[in-house]
Amino acid sequence: MTMLKEGRPTAPQAVTEADAAPATATGNRALMLEEALIFEIGSTDTTGVDFAQAPKVESRLGSLARTEAIGLPGLSEQETVRHYTRLSRQNYAIDLGLFPLGSCTMKHNPRLNEKVARMPGFADLHPLSPQSTVQGALAVIHELAEWLIKLTGMHSVAMSPKAGAHGELCGLLAIRAALEARGDARSVVLVPESAHGTNPATAAFCGYKVEDIPATPDGRVDLEALKARLGPDVAAVMITNPNTCGLFECDMKTISDAVHAAGAFVYCDGANFNAIVGRVRPGDLGVDAMHINLHKTFSTPHGGGGPGSGPVVLSQALAPFAPLPFVERRGDQFVLVEEETAEDHHAQTFGRMVAFHGQMGMFTRALAYILSHGADGLRQVAGDAVLNANYVLRSLDDVLDAPFGKSGPCMHEALFSDKGLAEGFTTLDIAKGLIDEGFHPMTMYFPLVVHGAMLVEPTETESKAALDQFIMALRSLAERAKAGEVALKGAPYYAPRRRLDETLAARKPVLTWTEPQVAQAAE
Repeated sequence: MTMLKEGRPTAPQAVTEADAAPATATGNRALMLEEALIFEIGSTDTTGVDFAQAPKVESRLGSLARTEAIGLPGLSEQETVRHYTRLSRQNYAIDLGLFPLGSCTMKHNPRLNEKVARMPGFADLHPLSPQSTVQGALAVIHELAEWLIKLTGMHSVAMSPKAGAHGELCGLLAIRAALEARGDARSVVLVPESAHGTNPATAAFCGYKVEDIPATPDGRVDLEALKARLGPDVAAVMITNPNTCGLFECDMKTISDAVHAAGAFVYCDGANFNAIVGRVRPGDLGVDAMHINLHKTFSTPHGGGGPGSGPVVLSQALAPFAPLPFVERRGDQFVLVEEETAEDHHAQTFGRMVAFHGQMGMFTRALAYILSHGADGLRQVAGDAVLNANYVLRSLDDVLDAPFGKSGPCMHEALFSDKGLAEGFTTLDIAKGLIDEGFHPMTMYFPLVVHGAMLVEPTETESKAALDQFIMALRSLAERAKAGEVALKGAPYYAPRRRLDETLAARKPVLTWTEPQVAQAAE
């Protein structure tokens, strides 16, 4: 007997509520174990370890002493390990399968990078160490900075910003400082419809009024509308290139020339730099400031609220206003410049954005990635990212609507819409169906310029075999949605949880656990 002839079906079977497998007594589904909250497993009035009775001592905490029980459950080591191991089995990760999130670039992080970051000479550093004792670390920051400047064709780079949005803030603060230095009060930032959502938020945070610039039918910035709006009140244009529709802004140089002629600056959202790294230098296109998400282009860890890094490259016009601190080479020594002095070249800095120098762990990972690839390898990174995205686009544009499919090749991500699905079926149904197929859903309903958007970014690290499996799954779901298959409305069937009320969860999240009150028996 073989699994091909007997046993479980080798092809996906349609499952409905009526013919679904019966519920189990435990709530477990084979090896997918049902797991309660940790507060529901242990008891809050016991501990997992036996302690001798502590002697009574006088408290030195004063008004800070705890007045109520801490409320943590008492679990043994085995119970604790099992709890978190079971939870980990319910997480989707890049080490399990393809992560098709458009605009997020969830790609494999080479283990070599992790090994380098964990080397004692880097992992054991302290930010307050004397500079004479961390010359190697400062050299790493300086070398990474040189690579970023060369790859972008810019004049200098601020390494301290901690994320993409933090980098946007850095760029706009440098622009504002440059305008103030020349006594030019400007109040408006123009943001195209195809830009990342953090762009207008950052501009508003900096005190600017935000105005939209429409897109053309082919998904790119309307050049004539932009030129018509430029004026003495415009401080900057924030443009994402490649944009959120997965398209390269072909008029970028013309846009920059027009913006500069109007006395404003060009901020480029570099989140999608992985699509053009080694092939296009933003500095050659007239960009004044651009952040680089190290996780997206240079493969440092992404997500989870962990350490991020968003260095900002600056043009010669903005370089004097860059934030502190920065690493500078002076003879055979590296110096972390942390103070502004009137006689030095950083006297016009707008100040400091972070307490120290940035994320050392991300710098080591990014430099290891760059050095292991080399210039030719980084060029191939962009080529493979674009190739994979176009493979996905052309493999599915016969069953899914591709709104900009006739605008030429896409860049690093393929964009589809829910147009053409059967009445009552939406992007959400396809996304939930992908969970049953073993994939994390793609980015949904973004960019906002496309109704029912499905933004897919396969990244350059996926093999053709992996892409073919994903394409097969997405094609199957598109065909089911177009055919109006009712069972799809109930997906996911195989996830630990079914469809949730996502709106209610977002608006009224339950973030704390409250012990259920036991009803008193009536006397």
